[in-house]
Amino acid sequence: MNELPPCPQCASAHTYPDREFLVCPECGHEWSPDEAATAEASGDGEVKDANGTVLADGDSVVLIKDLKVKGSSTTLKVGTKIKKIRLVGGDHEVDCKTDAGSFMLKACYLRKA
Repeated sequence: MNELPPCPQCASAHTYPDREFLVCPECGHEWSPDEAATAEASGDGEVKDANGTVLADGDSVVLIKDLKVKGSSTTLKVGTKIKKIRLVGGDHEVDCKTDAGSFMLKACYLRKA
């Protein structure tokens, strides 16, 4: 059986081919398998925000969406500025501290300030 790569946006393993593209049924992301192979070969490891801007350690970012904190009644509000982020591996690429505590966030909910 031919193993398809996981979705580069949400890391879902339930991807399927659709003509010359691969599609993720969970988030709706479509991408070319050639682009995915090129990105893996180059080994960029770049983390990009919601606007496509490359993030780096120490950057300041702003939340673009209200985020409920799992296991808590806390909500991180849209527009919250977060300073001195740290990039880490995994599906939650950004490690940061806010007034509400320390969190690991996905870069797709952030924009560079």
